[in-house]
Amino acid sequence: MNVVPLTVAISLCLVFTFVVFFLREQWSGRVSGAEHDSLLPLADEEPRLATNHQAHATACGCHDGSRPPCAGCLKHQL
Repeated sequence: MNVVPLTVAISLCLVFTFVVFFLREQWSGRVSGAEHDSLLPLADEEPRLATNHQAHATACGCHDGSRPPCAGCLKHQL
């Protein structure tokens, strides 16, 4: 019967650890949650809208000759 006190002690340690982490998360004041944080790698860094060729030409960077033309520039050349 020495196993019962050991099991109770380990269970109480786990409960105490859970309560500490739960309270720390609640008091941290973060607006986002775990679901939001898990989707952050899928978020665009900055949305880009190229409505005309002139806007694309300034955002592209391949017009200075340092790299080959991108697909958007090739499409506008046709």
